Amino acid sequence: MEKNASTEDMKTPVSSINKLVREGYTENFRVTENGLSGTEAERFYTPEEIEILDYFRFEGASDPADNSILYAIRTIDGKKGTLTDAYGTYADPAISKFIKKVEDISKKQSHANPEKNG
Repeated sequence: MEKNASTEDMKTPVSSINKLVREGYTENFRVTENGLSGTEAERFYTPEEIEILDYFRFEGASDPADNSILYAIRTIDGKKGTLTDAYGTYADPAISKFIKKVEDISKKQSHANPEKNG
């Protein structure tokens, strides 16, 4: 019997990714100059075409270079997967810029459709 999700399951990036894969987040997304792409790179998604369903931050015990963030993402066509980045000084500028656009779009949509907020 599989136990329910807990913070224990989400303490490391690897355990978090494994849990998300079991929940159907099977795409390994990456950001390119063409947009977000999945494992097979057959399609590129714009910031308007994805939704960040959750994210998890991890801090390295002694090295700031070990700080990372894991995004759980769903695309407009229903694909679910993860995107990983460092955060802080070591963040990938292309990923940070893409995620910022997604967050800005999400905020605008939330303000335009208040009934979606709860």
